[in-house]
Amino acid sequence: MSNNSKNPKRNNNPNMKTIKSILVATTVLLVLSCGGKNQQQAAVPQTPSLKVTTLEKEDITLYNSYSTNIQGEQNVEIWPKVSGFVQNIYVEEGQQVKKGQLLFKLETQTLSQDAEAAKAAVNVAQVEVNKLVPLVEKNIISEVQLETAKAQLEQAKSTYSSIVANIGYSNIVSPVNGYIGEIPYKVGALVSSSMGEPLTVVSDISGVRAYFSMTEKELLQMKMAGTGVGISSENSPEVELVMINGETYPQKGKIAMVNNIINSTTGSVTLRADFDNPDLLLSSGSTGTIKVPSTYEDTFVIPQFVTVDLQGTKMVYVLNEDNTVNTKPLNIVAQTDTQFIVNEGLEAGSIIVAEGVSKLKDGQTINPIKQ
Repeated sequence: MSNNSKNPKRNNNPNMKTIKSILVATTVLLVLSCGGKNQQQAAVPQTPSLKVTTLEKEDITLYNSYSTNIQGEQNVEIWPKVSGFVQNIYVEEGQQVKKGQLLFKLETQTLSQDAEAAKAAVNVAQVEVNKLVPLVEKNIISEVQLETAKAQLEQAKSTYSSIVANIGYSNIVSPVNGYIGEIPYKVGALVSSSMGEPLTVVSDISGVRAYFSMTEKELLQMKMAGTGVGISSENSPEVELVMINGETYPQKGKIAMVNNIINSTTGSVTLRADFDNPDLLLSSGSTGTIKVPSTYEDTFVIPQFVTVDLQGTKMVYVLNEDNTVNTKPLNIVAQTDTQFIVNEGLEAGSIIVAEGVSKLKDGQTINPIKQ
């Protein structure tokens, strides 16, 4: 048996091997080249495009709010000067009254009897003086007796005048224009100056007084925002009153009183704002909110979100001519919920970065987008 069986042919062409090697090498070089470019691009940081804004000075008015208690211009308690039973009540609760108008009358029968007795005592004393005068003139009695009789006459007259005055006090009139409050005592009630509550209260609400408190620091800021020489009725700011229903009272008021004695316990001071009340819309005893303005002139108003905090100091990023940025500290004099009021640290016309400030660094370059 012959061993000359045929085997498959092998490709031993040297040119094919060379071509494959070249293709592999080219592929490797392309891969390495692309990878290098990607690494190079990753190593170079991209310049961020950020919005910027130009600063301009402006005036701004801020309002601080304080709870207030409202009282009538006058709240006069009506008390009896003498004891007695209420005989008549001439007004109704809530009624408008005029100064001098009769409100109550107390029973005066006992006083009238006392007055008659006192009048009789005056007459008796007068008769005694008249009898002694000629006797003194004739030197029958000493002048001392006459002087004693005259003193007794004056005492009787004084007693009578006091009783008559008390009778007059039984007619109780209103000392001011206003409105009648609650009347707790009715006809027949025994009243006196030592009872627990007054007969009523007459409230004059043609004008009202709104009392409120602020801290020592807030008072100082208000003074500094004003004239710098203290608060008086002439230079105090106009204030607004927000009524209990949330609406703003149409009349503006003026701060008429500042108690400059600081309460050592609370650290606060009491102020009073006066309001006209021509339509009687406000009532004594009402509550509301006082809004006190503070005006800052020639200041910068900076949104809080464009600032960064560095060790407790608020700063902004200012854009330089070469489009690099640097931080500048702010001197904040006041703030709202969303803004800082700045009076130093910046110049008008400065351009600050308005977004993305938390990721910036001093000296970094940006592509500014002006708003």
